[in-house]
Amino acid sequence: MHDIKAIRENPEIFDAAWAKRGLEPQTKAILDKDVLIRKALKVQQEAEQARNKASKQIGAAMGKGDKEEAERLKTEVAGAKNVIAAMQVQIESEKAVFNDLLAGLPNLPFDSVPDGAGEEENVEIRKEGTPDTFDFEPKAHDDLGESLGMMDFETAAKMSGSRFVVLSGKLARLDRALAAFMLDIQTEEHGYTEHVPPFMVKAPAMYGTGQLPKFEEDAFKTTGEHYLIPTSEVSLTNMVRESILDAESLPRRYTAHTPCFRSEAGSAGRDTKGMIRQHQFNKVELVSITKPEDSEAEHERMRECAEEILKRLDLPYRVVELCTGDLGFGARKTYDLEVWLPSQDTYREISSISNCGDFQARRMNARYKAGEKDNRFVHTLNGSGLAVGRTLVAILENNQNADGSINIPAALVPYMGGLIKIEA
Repeated sequence: MHDIKAIRENPEIFDAAWAKRGLEPQTKAILDKDVLIRKALKVQQEAEQARNKASKQIGAAMGKGDKEEAERLKTEVAGAKNVIAAMQVQIESEKAVFNDLLAGLPNLPFDSVPDGAGEEENVEIRKEGTPDTFDFEPKAHDDLGESLGMMDFETAAKMSGSRFVVLSGKLARLDRALAAFMLDIQTEEHGYTEHVPPFMVKAPAMYGTGQLPKFEEDAFKTTGEHYLIPTSEVSLTNMVRESILDAESLPRRYTAHTPCFRSEAGSAGRDTKGMIRQHQFNKVELVSITKPEDSEAEHERMRECAEEILKRLDLPYRVVELCTGDLGFGARKTYDLEVWLPSQDTYREISSISNCGDFQARRMNARYKAGEKDNRFVHTLNGSGLAVGRTLVAILENNQNADGSINIPAALVPYMGGLIKIEA
């Protein structure tokens, strides 16, 4: 959500920032609607003042026995009440349109974010690790999993349709091991507090983190009033909604391992095979709540926390900064971590780490006490630490042997009960 006062004072800054995201100028429509609302409020306030004044004068007129004047004043009060009611209807109608307009506009990128129209213009910061050279043709993760007899898309499709999978045996154990490993690193070494949050939330929570109203088609909604979370960012970030936090309690760092549910409405034809893009997947999420002056440093720290998982698993990856045209709706700045997949001969996203500034906090009314009478909006940050399924995919592909077996990364061996290799 955006600060209307800031838009009034510097509309050109907002239009310039939105232009970097490929949007036409927006502030004229916003300010025109703002003027209409303020005019209606002024008329309503003037009518309320007239009603109150006339109401007081009725008693005086009656006391003097001036019934004619009292009746005239009663008529004046009735007219003022009609104006007040009419203005209230207009204000509510205009505010609904106004709020929808503001709620549908993305966050403003930081000035430091590279300009660009789309993902082709994202900026590679650095590469870590060297992809292995195989002396055989490396297989894709889905071929490897099916050959092992532990990754079953056909059975999943019978009960759920496309973009689902059944993992079994040692691959199911690997999925569990990865989540436990990630949580242990983030909680024991990086200071995140583990939570088990709700997997279903109501509309205000989805609105608070920016999934609603713009991205409702990407969400799964129950027959009641709940949505399945697309990421535990929604649950974890909303833990501070409608709160005024003590400054001393910041930063707050939350993590959770949850299933995530996405309709993938805009991805028809993309990654239809395998586990890269599914309707249900597991993820370890990282969320930080900070003071405004600390959020940029926290962003760098969060990226390092996510990178550490890839380093411990000895997976080649690269760090990319997203350009203005590829930023997510709520982000002011985003780093993507992309892991190497031999079968695709390219890097694929495994974590997206974003600083949202006060964008989500305004939507959630999440503040902290900066002084005795000074409550300010917090900054919120989120990122994957990591996507469990995609990490499993990367391990299968980067640790495969010619016979189809999979070597277990040393860091995971204790979590796999001492197993060092998965074989059919």
